[in-house]
Amino acid sequence: MSTTSRRIRIDLGSIFRLTELADYIIPFTIRAICDLGVADYLTEGPRSVEELAEATGTHAPSLYRALRALACKEIFTECEPGKFTLTPMAEFLRSDHRLSLKDAYPLVPADVASWASMDYSVRTGRPAFDREHGCGYWEYMNEHPDEAARFDRAQQAQTRLELPVFLRAYDWSVLRTIVDVGGGNGTFLGGLLSRHPGLSGVLFDQPGVVERARELLARMNVLERCRIEGGDFFTQVPAQFDAYLLKRVLYGWHDEEAAMLLRAVRAAMRPDSRLLIIEPLDEPAGSDIACRFDLAMLVMKGSGARTKERIASLCEEAGLRLTAITPTLMFPIIEARPAG
Repeated sequence: MSTTSRRIRIDLGSIFRLTELADYIIPFTIRAICDLGVADYLTEGPRSVEELAEATGTHAPSLYRALRALACKEIFTECEPGKFTLTPMAEFLRSDHRLSLKDAYPLVPADVASWASMDYSVRTGRPAFDREHGCGYWEYMNEHPDEAARFDRAQQAQTRLELPVFLRAYDWSVLRTIVDVGGGNGTFLGGLLSRHPGLSGVLFDQPGVVERARELLARMNVLERCRIEGGDFFTQVPAQFDAYLLKRVLYGWHDEEAAMLLRAVRAAMRPDSRLLIIEPLDEPAGSDIACRFDLAMLVMKGSGARTKERIASLCEEAGLRLTAITPTLMFPIIEARPAG
């Protein structure tokens, strides 16, 4: 057999693709550039690295190296030597963009340390976050208000992308009242009320969380139709409303806590009320975004996406029955109603 026939064919395309996917240099650089707000200083057109460095309080040669690396990925472009401008992708890093992602990629040391120990979660099924920080995710956030505020902004950025998808996928006009359970700073509920003037709602979450919502809801001109209420959704939620919403909430808790939450919601519902659960499903051919959110829950909270059957079972235990699942471009909208 000749030497040529024994040669192993190497798929260079697969090697380059794998290298790109495994690289964390670009993701970290994007996050650092977002934290520095570089894109905001390019809204009026190209600027030199020296100008950008002065505006952002950075070291010009190092900033150049970061922007040059991002330009290789078509995030910013070096239009002239040492001068950069926005690209279509970089436009979304502007804080004034309607769908701004500037706050969607925070560089939070607590999260970074947890991802660095992801192997612990894969080996044990337990959250790397707890192992790294000695407490649960929400406990940590309650003790670190600055990082909790960054979490809120990241969720707000994500919700801006979700709103157009979920508002089109479901007939919200049939509702007159809704409670957003675990609704954070009110971005989703505010967007929903803005689109449907005949709808009023309650934003319900931990007292320390909802207190940050009033200014946002006022800016969205919906505060007069939105009651802000703090409490423990494991024990009691506002009662007698048309609908109850759990958007990316249930999958952040283990079955025992999820069952408690569903029971509290069921106790508050009228016979004709409905519960809307919006979150990833654990499916054999799961979408890219659903699989990524599922992994994030594993590392940060030790929880994750559930199968449709498991959600139905938890609902049944709480006195609810699944009545519909509406697919969307992101996550399905799962509807449940009181059983019996």
